[in-house]
Amino acid sequence: MILLFTDFGLSGPYTGQVKAALAQQAPGVPVIDLFADAPAFDPQLSAYLLAAYAPALPLGSVFLCVVDPGVGTDRHPLIVEADGRLFVGPDNGLFAILARRATTLRVWRIDWRPERLSASFHGRDLFAPVAARLALGQAVEREGLDPAVIARPDWPDDLARIVYVDVYGNAMTGLRAASLPDTALLRVGERVARRGRTFADVPVGAALWYENSNDLAEIAVNRGRADRDWGLAVGDWVLVG
Repeated sequence: MILLFTDFGLSGPYTGQVKAALAQQAPGVPVIDLFADAPAFDPQLSAYLLAAYAPALPLGSVFLCVVDPGVGTDRHPLIVEADGRLFVGPDNGLFAILARRATTLRVWRIDWRPERLSASFHGRDLFAPVAARLALGQAVEREGLDPAVIARPDWPDDLARIVYVDVYGNAMTGLRAASLPDTALLRVGERVARRGRTFADVPVGAALWYENSNDLAEIAVNRGRADRDWGLAVGDWVLVG
């Protein structure tokens, strides 16, 4: 399957154009919308989200990943193979955290170019055709790179910021829950959340943080909205105490 991880959104033409390119070039290959609302213009926040969700998907999956505010610049287009899964997208840090956590890792620069390559839509014109070829087992012109070139050594292993707010208003952090003691408190402004196992561990309207289904520490309000009730937004810093 091909999994889309982008900040394109589902309104407007962009996701549809990418999926149309994939359908044309890899007919019959399932295309799954994993995230169409990754943190916009922010490869760092997106990197922690991608690293949390990719390991749950099947080996051999191809991820088409586009959070690319530098589109059209001299940043490299990449293929990354991490623990048996393939990732296609820009060299802007988006793959740095999954690469750091990978047991096996290979990195290539994409040398292939289409006949028409717009300056501002490499997701459709470059990355989608490459993802389609990889999903079909076809060759792609590429050059191997030292994996160290995609590293971001100044980025922490776990990020104490909100990296995503879901449809229920729950706020995912870039912190793996396993990195935090059970007694840890998560603070945003004057608000404090204690750890729980699930929503019903606190009264209706009360907040908690818990380990979500993809191992991230997530702030939620039982039958409420953490984004509204706590005023949370993607990018907010979280204090751990």
